[in-house]
Amino acid sequence: MEPQFLAILMVISLFTLILVGVPVAFAIAAAGLGFGLIGMGFDLFNLLPARIFGVLTNYTLLAIPLFVFMGVMLEKSRLAEKMLDVLGHLAGKTPGGMAIAIVVVGVLMGASTGIVGATVVTLSMITLPTLLRRGYSHSVACGTICASGTLGQILPPSLVLILLADITGEAIGPLFAAALVPGLILAALYVLYILYLGWKSPEKVPPIDQEERDSYSRGELWMEFIKSVAPPFILIFAVLGSIIGGVAAPTEAASMGALGALVLVFLSKRLTFKVLQGTLNETLKITGMIMFVLIAAQVFGLSFRGLDGDYLIEDMFALIPGGEWGAILFMMAILLFLGFFLEWIEISYIVLPLMLPIFHAMGIDMVWLAILVALNLQTSFLTPPFGWSLFFLKGVAPPEIKTIDIYKGVIPFIGMQIVVIGLVMIFPEIALWLPKAIGWS
Repeated sequence: MEPQFLAILMVISLFTLILVGVPVAFAIAAAGLGFGLIGMGFDLFNLLPARIFGVLTNYTLLAIPLFVFMGVMLEKSRLAEKMLDVLGHLAGKTPGGMAIAIVVVGVLMGASTGIVGATVVTLSMITLPTLLRRGYSHSVACGTICASGTLGQILPPSLVLILLADITGEAIGPLFAAALVPGLILAALYVLYILYLGWKSPEKVPPIDQEERDSYSRGELWMEFIKSVAPPFILIFAVLGSIIGGVAAPTEAASMGALGALVLVFLSKRLTFKVLQGTLNETLKITGMIMFVLIAAQVFGLSFRGLDGDYLIEDMFALIPGGEWGAILFMMAILLFLGFFLEWIEISYIVLPLMLPIFHAMGIDMVWLAILVALNLQTSFLTPPFGWSLFFLKGVAPPEIKTIDIYKGVIPFIGMQIVVIGLVMIFPEIALWLPKAIGWS
């Protein structure tokens, strides 16, 4: 049997295993091992140890558990809940003020956790009942929470960006710097949309009523801001600034971020044994899942290349009209489609390594391309009917929230994300000017 035919069967078998419910990491490893042994024999096992050892000893990937610990610690200690309350009251009588607070907290949590599921679930449990009680439109409330929760996909220290740095061979600093401006533009569009709703349809995003606003004096509110909002912001700014500015390597900055989060929670008197235990357990689970998938992806990638699957990919891109732009648009369409079914980590470590050599050969800037990929993967979290953020929210939403409310709510935010992707494609300097300005390229 022709090796390339086995490569096609391997991909089909992978999707079949996933669709029948086999855990993704096991499906990847099973497809890779099975067809690798058929096509390459036991020579496969002569090559695997070095590939797996390379993953396990990758110093850059050590930043993953440290950043996860930092974010989960801030989440488990419920500092996010306090931040939302304070920011919502600071908005005062502005229609949509609480929704804007959710976007701001989504930015802060995204810049600390980089974990979409944790952020969406946390925001949903904290804010959704409050928004409904205050008379917010069901669809607007759901859309705001889902979209804000996915900002962690693009805002550094996003786990997506860390893995993309490993896959593309680029340094993490330039990727973090390149992602910052598009991520903030996206958050700003969310805020402008909510302000527009507050002007056009204030009944959908009513302000906090006067009685509730009076529960804080202005002085108390700013004091709470200094105590509850400023410290996490300073921590995140220090960690990301040290990486982007080239002062510290990502792993060292991540370790200081983890320690800083621990100190911050301790000073806020929220550090308990239960919080610490929950944080360590969650960090271990998330890190273990990521590393297991990375190891399984080495098996799959090695087998696919051993079966000449990379030549199949080259032939497929050669058939796409439009040159470089046609190839980019084709890849973006495939990634968006796969986002309906697969987690971002599987897409990153199975699909991207097969495609990126094509773009390397074309001489395309890998930093710019990585930001487009990260924005694309972020959008796939929101696209009905299978967007993962929609499932996360539905899983914790009260009974009065219908699936159609969630679908309707995310559509404007998907539109805004497509606009930002288009802007970054047409004007690459939106992503590239900051890395250039600080001397990364």
